[in-house]
Amino acid sequence: MSQPIKLKVRTKWSERLDAYLTNELDEYSRTKIKALCKKGLVEVDGIARKGSYSVSDGQLISCPLPEVELPIDVIPQNIALDIIYEDDAVLVLNKEAGMVVHPGSGIKDGTLVNALVFHFSALSQVGGAIRPGLVHRLDRGTTGLMVVAKTDAAHAALTSSWQSGLVTKVYQALVWGVPNPDHGEMESRIGRHPTDRKRMTADTENGKYAHSRYKTVEAYTEAARVNIHILTGRTHQIRVHMASIQHPVVGDAMYGGRRHQALSKKFEDMPIYPMLHAGLLKFPHPTHGEEMNFRLPASGQFEQVAAALTKWPYDDTSI
Repeated sequence: MSQPIKLKVRTKWSERLDAYLTNELDEYSRTKIKALCKKGLVEVDGIARKGSYSVSDGQLISCPLPEVELPIDVIPQNIALDIIYEDDAVLVLNKEAGMVVHPGSGIKDGTLVNALVFHFSALSQVGGAIRPGLVHRLDRGTTGLMVVAKTDAAHAALTSSWQSGLVTKVYQALVWGVPNPDHGEMESRIGRHPTDRKRMTADTENGKYAHSRYKTVEAYTEAARVNIHILTGRTHQIRVHMASIQHPVVGDAMYGGRRHQALSKKFEDMPIYPMLHAGLLKFPHPTHGEEMNFRLPASGQFEQVAAALTKWPYDDTSI
């Protein structure tokens, strides 16, 4: 059992303790969480609680992270990494578009993890053999800032900071249409689509609480550049939230609708990914607590597409 993490409950609804922890700690099954509760190892505001206990917004949970057993060998591969910062506890890198974060779903190599195990001998093992060092993830097409833990202690501290709302993540995005109003908040439960299991949806009563804020920073004819601050980290959160307000992310084949077809025709010489860039990342250092603040402007395909959108001639009748 690794070091316990501290989680500040962030929800608009009263939820069972075991269900809340299962939603927050994606790598661990509800069975494992319930076993920890049954052993008296999970505390809420300093008191050991059963899995059936109802937690509310603002309460503090202390929970040990159970070991993950994933007997999958990760092949070290000499893949170049863009390292922004490194010390004994953490490293911060710029993930490129098209790179999958870890093996899975038929992907065994060429991932960020394959590169990490080649370049770094020390990585946290809390996430198991398939996710060494990974505290969070970015979708395949998303570029930008990621933090990786080198030690289990750093991993536990970063996870606690993340779940307690002490980490700030702001993305740059290109979206179809110009949001009106130009800023706002989106709160919903995000869960699996009832008929398409590859998709997520905000139209569900059984998903995980998700909270995002957006602000338009530049308007084009048929699109806009927005900054999106995610206060939770759910699968496809930005893509689902922006699509739910009729402003899907440019380049998103899954949620982007008909306009994605026109974009693909214009850039048929290269693969098109959702135009998302993790450009700002702040977190308390897991060892000394000092705020670490990283900013990284978008580049590459993101700016190529942005330049095209400034003169986008989109017309419903053309496709």
